[in-house]
Amino acid sequence: MQKLLIKGKKEISGSISISGSKNATLPILAASILAQKIKLSNIPFVKDIFTMIELLKFIGMKIKIERKNKTIQINNNHKNINTLAPYRLVKTMRAGVLVLGPLLTKYKKAKVSLPGGCAIGSRPVDLHLFALKKLGAKIKIKDGYIIAEAKKGLKGSKIRFPSISVGATENALLAACGAEGRTILFNCAIEPEIQDLILFLKKLGFKIKISGRSISIQGNKLVKKKINHHIIFDRIEAGTYLIAGTLIGRKLILKQIKPKILKCEINVLKKMGAKIIFKGNSLTIFKSSNLKKISLSTKPFPGFPTDLQAQLMVLMTQSKGVSKIRENIFENRFMHVPELKRMGAKIVIKNKTAFVYGASKLAGAEVMATDLRASVSLVLAGLIAENRTIVNRIYHLDRGYEFLEKKLKKCKAKIKRI
Repeated sequence: MQKLLIKGKKEISGSISISGSKNATLPILAASILAQKIKLSNIPFVKDIFTMIELLKFIGMKIKIERKNKTIQINNNHKNINTLAPYRLVKTMRAGVLVLGPLLTKYKKAKVSLPGGCAIGSRPVDLHLFALKKLGAKIKIKDGYIIAEAKKGLKGSKIRFPSISVGATENALLAACGAEGRTILFNCAIEPEIQDLILFLKKLGFKIKISGRSISIQGNKLVKKKINHHIIFDRIEAGTYLIAGTLIGRKLILKQIKPKILKCEINVLKKMGAKIIFKGNSLTIFKSSNLKKISLSTKPFPGFPTDLQAQLMVLMTQSKGVSKIRENIFENRFMHVPELKRMGAKIVIKNKTAFVYGASKLAGAEVMATDLRASVSLVLAGLIAENRTIVNRIYHLDRGYEFLEKKLKKCKAKIKRI
């Protein structure tokens, strides 16, 4: 099994080009079921993307990958479509459930395995099914599968989500595109990745409007035959390297981003003492030797993202005083804490809040990744720790970070895969 070997206390400098967003690409790939012929560019070739591609191929879509140009061409000729998404292709990836909405609305039936992914909480599909039922779907769960049908097609409806959910918003949005009449979704997630999905769907010809946390969709069966779409940058990858630069960056430049989308993350880091300079579609970050404590909570966009909670906690270990971070999105997203404590971090968990006592001297150790974002937090800890750190189970890391060690090595970090 592959591991990462990291030698800490080495400043990094240079430039990193931020990859396309995994969390934008996955729902857009699911949305390609509604299309005929599309070309997607700025694709991050990480494990979750390849898993989704395999799922689409199983369904019956023709896909051509061009790694050099970071593009995917998809052709859905409507012949021999399989409305099944099997367990073997959904078990490692939460986003697999997103094919449910487009399959159901276009082909009037779907059988999709209950999803897997990181063990960071239950993340039930209740809200997905709640929305699809409101659109007229008949749904049952049997033998670990969601079995859905709408023999007469889906009908537009007004749907208010009882709580904000990115996945449920995406699935309902995709289903509503092929439903008869207008659907209005209330209390939606409005993450940049969802906005990119909406931009893609509008290119296909669907009429969609966003107002605050409401999304209005006019159902339509006819779509444009051929479109191109460029995937937005990965704001979580950008945020991860922003934190790395604040920790150990002599001069770290992040390219191919839109700073406006990172407004909350940048504001948090600046409050902690980060030195960040803007220039067009790039940022330059310098190491801060006088980090301040901070208290915050994870929230849906435009709040601080749960996907950066573990990384920020590493920065908190180096700040002066007691920092607090409350996890409001997932109930089991502090699994990186025991591993950070093994490296010398002083962290106490009370209810949903982590109290991080700084500044702590971290020492290298052999640690184990438990989920995607936890794994990269251990990499950040290894970069600032004394001596050597070994991060095990990095297959989690490969699900969502493209060329992580190559990008860091290019910036003079001492890191290698063994």
